[in-house]
Amino acid sequence: MGLTAIVLGAAAGGGFPQWNCNCDVCRLAWAGDSRVRARTQASLAVSSGHQPWTLLNASPDLRAQIQANPALHPRGLRASPIASVVLTGAEIDQTAGLLNLRERSPFTIMATATTLAAVADNTMFGALAPDVVSRCAIFPGQRFKLAGGLEAELFMVPGKVPLYLEGENPETAEETAANVGVEITDGNKRLAYVPGAAAVTPALRQRLSRADVILFDGTLFTDDEMIRTGTGTKAGRRMGHMPIDGEGGSLGALQGLLARKIFVHINNTNPILVDGSTERRRVEAAGWEVAEDGMEIVL
Repeated sequence: MGLTAIVLGAAAGGGFPQWNCNCDVCRLAWAGDSRVRARTQASLAVSSGHQPWTLLNASPDLRAQIQANPALHPRGLRASPIASVVLTGAEIDQTAGLLNLRERSPFTIMATATTLAAVADNTMFGALAPDVVSRCAIFPGQRFKLAGGLEAELFMVPGKVPLYLEGENPETAEETAANVGVEITDGNKRLAYVPGAAAVTPALRQRLSRADVILFDGTLFTDDEMIRTGTGTKAGRRMGHMPIDGEGGSLGALQGLLARKIFVHINNTNPILVDGSTERRRVEAAGWEVAEDGMEIVL
């Protein structure tokens, strides 16, 4: 049957370059430096063939992502090949793109009950008419069917609730249904999508060890990156994202896995976005790739 994935967006929230940022990495993009390429906010499209397609998260850039990828262009007068959207959480950059799909084409939103409740609490999403757009609650660990014969499973990943739901002292590395990864299989090959992870537990590493392709949280290269660059006041782990480098970073935590490994959800400050940078060479030497918009993965 086969399994095909298209990286619709590879950047973290805000995209790259971020609209209001002139950090060292964004500055290269604004100047048109050939070592960097613009990226939209993280999302993935998966299919067992040419269509139908399932989206993993719906970023605010979804309309532009659809326009940039002919596989997602409409068929017929009012007929989209997008059959469903699987959400890994209810952050703005995971859900805001749903509003681009409000013109009464049928599709299904699949997510944990926790994430669906957060979406339902925002009355703006009422624009997705319930007689056209169905919502299906998925329990982590429960296998479910996707269009085209694919199967999927959600699994809990250390992380946190969406920023707009945080209290004063949020738990930033708790395993709950508010932050999940997605495993997709055609019955033969497996793809794992984990755009947000505060840590790699033994159970998570074990799950990822059976994947053929892993698309994993590459938000920050170092935990203090935003503090050090003056672009923010929070460490990566405080935001629910483990760093790539350093103690407890993903380079060490996922070392030795035989899968094809690709960093996604890359923040605009992260120097791995720069071709030839020391950090880029470091991740490539460790066997990792850096995702770009439009990257196609065929298993």
